[in-house]
Amino acid sequence: MNASVAPVSSRKPALDKLWFTRCPVPTPSAIAYKLGWLTEEFARDGIQLATFQEDAKNGELSRHHYDHELQGLFREGGNMLPIASRAQGSPNRLIGLTWIDEGQAIIVRKDSAINQPRDLKGARIALPGFVEKQIPSHVRGTSIGRGMTLAGVKGALWYAGLGFDDVSFVEIPVLPFTTNAAPREGLFRLWWGLQHLAEGKVDAVYVKGAAATQHVRELDLRVGIDLDRLPDRRFRVNNGTPRPITVHQDLLDDHYDLVVRFLEQTLRAADWAATNLEGVQQILQSETRGDADAVIATYRDGFHERLHPTLDRERVELFRQQKNFLLTHGFLDRDYDFDAWIEPRPLADAIERRARTK
Repeated sequence: MNASVAPVSSRKPALDKLWFTRCPVPTPSAIAYKLGWLTEEFARDGIQLATFQEDAKNGELSRHHYDHELQGLFREGGNMLPIASRAQGSPNRLIGLTWIDEGQAIIVRKDSAINQPRDLKGARIALPGFVEKQIPSHVRGTSIGRGMTLAGVKGALWYAGLGFDDVSFVEIPVLPFTTNAAPREGLFRLWWGLQHLAEGKVDAVYVKGAAATQHVRELDLRVGIDLDRLPDRRFRVNNGTPRPITVHQDLLDDHYDLVVRFLEQTLRAADWAATNLEGVQQILQSETRGDADAVIATYRDGFHERLHPTLDRERVELFRQQKNFLLTHGFLDRDYDFDAWIEPRPLADAIERRARTK
């Protein structure tokens, strides 16, 4: 008699905790979290939602903000990290894209003659160096200040019919990372070139975000070129434009419905934000680490009405532009199949569910 063979179980692995991480920028998922909606959504199933940002005990896990190797992780933030980790073989999947213009600017001294993109010709521009990270294989992908500067300056030069050969980059050593630094101090490390600008060592510095806006004011500098005003989004593609929402492939495979529900709450938060500008601004003070004046100056022009994630053709193609830029300029280990990275089904299902609940 042949020994019986136990059937292979088709049960999904148990899940009692989900993780959520985001960058210090405006994100609809962070708004949903701050309003308590994400926590409430998963608590119905006895699932705890934990974040890298609020739970200091999870410092060791926070490296997954960079490599996305944690199976139960949702991430919404800058695009350099998920693009770089995907290039290294990470099983993250792209499930949504947001676009929020957030104070991208070329900063100059108050006596500078730089007032429009064409004035950059011949300028000395601060270029942050490569960072040192605990993940050796991820050094280039996590050199965010350098990547943002190159993309921001490229956009301005491109608009003016110029190129990198028309400016001089001055490499600025990155300040060493300290674990006990205040969050706002950590952001200033990205824009250390502003100090060099104030001292006359460079002529221009790329920045973005509310914390940078506040720092510019404190150093008595000014905006020379407001990149958010460039007329075509192609000139404004950067680390945060577009901004991806990503998940681990295993979460899609084993708990697809949870992914849809996460996106549904994100869409709900975007709906709420559209009619609650003051509430959004209050949330952004803690999220972006900028004061009230900096938040108001940075996030403008009805941005709160356009926080909904999509995977429409325009946004996807702008995101492809960013991936190709990072590959060309040495921030990726290798190329990968961009189209196969995208998983559109969860967002489509979330939009359908959200429409039924309105």
